[in-house]
Amino acid sequence: MHLHAPGSPGTGVVVASDRCTKGGSKSASFVRHVAIDVSNTKLAGAFRAGQSFGVVPPGLDARGQPHKIRLYSIASPTSGEDGSGRVLATTVKRTIDEHWETHKLFLGVASNYLCDLQVGETVQVTGPSGKRFLLPTQTGEHDYVFIATGTGIAPFRGMAMELFPTGLGARSASSSQGTGQAGGPSRAALVMGSPFTTDLLYDDLFRRMESDHREFRYFTAISREGGAMGTPPRHVGDELAAQGDYFRELLRSPRTLVYLCGIAGMELGVFRAIHALLGSDAEAYLEIDPEVAGKPEAWERRMIHKSIRPTRRIFMEVY
Repeated sequence: MHLHAPGSPGTGVVVASDRCTKGGSKSASFVRHVAIDVSNTKLAGAFRAGQSFGVVPPGLDARGQPHKIRLYSIASPTSGEDGSGRVLATTVKRTIDEHWETHKLFLGVASNYLCDLQVGETVQVTGPSGKRFLLPTQTGEHDYVFIATGTGIAPFRGMAMELFPTGLGARSASSSQGTGQAGGPSRAALVMGSPFTTDLLYDDLFRRMESDHREFRYFTAISREGGAMGTPPRHVGDELAAQGDYFRELLRSPRTLVYLCGIAGMELGVFRAIHALLGSDAEAYLEIDPEVAGKPEAWERRMIHKSIRPTRRIFMEVY
């Protein structure tokens, strides 16, 4: 960790910048997959899926001070985009907003800087950072539930690619492993939440991955539009409940680990769904004080880590 401190960043080179919303769609958001060659930095071969790296935007802030470092989740497997850990990628949403008081346009400094970078341009990077939101060393000893909203999908892209290589012949390779073999998990499920179908990130990749690997399942929860079959809008917790038979069985496995990444508040709906699906078995994932255990509809986010405490089988990165 922290091989490049803020005071001594490394210099990376942008090698790709592509929109990563659903192919051919017009999303309300601008999200780019930015790949950076870190060959000439200490990050080369030294980051893991699930970690973050820092970006140092050029210029000065409104107070005349250098811009502070912004952290971005690594969206690549440990082997990187190139297979040798020399190119990492991240998922960047342009921050475009309006100041309420002045109704003037506000542009996020680092997000727009990263998205504006052209192939061949350099960027100052730091890190890597993060030591808990990682896959276990022995990946084949566990099953996984990955739950993401928005750009919280970034670490799960890297983790899923690490667990389920996708490409020609991948299905036969996966099937021949069986389940629980060292180097590959028995099962993993990814739930991706977004406001609209057009906002789904890396959707084509995950559908291809599901097709290539029978042990991998991919679900989407669209919160502001109904499904083609008349299903109502759903948040990620609603999708767990809707796929109750599948997730109940997966979550009851003593091998299963749950990872959540995305907008703060998403975890409350997930915790309610786990409680509803598992009943008393939910204690494997949640330590719930008796006075609130029977009232999940009254749970509030402020209770998390107080009267509702995730166990070590839940990993969270919310912001």
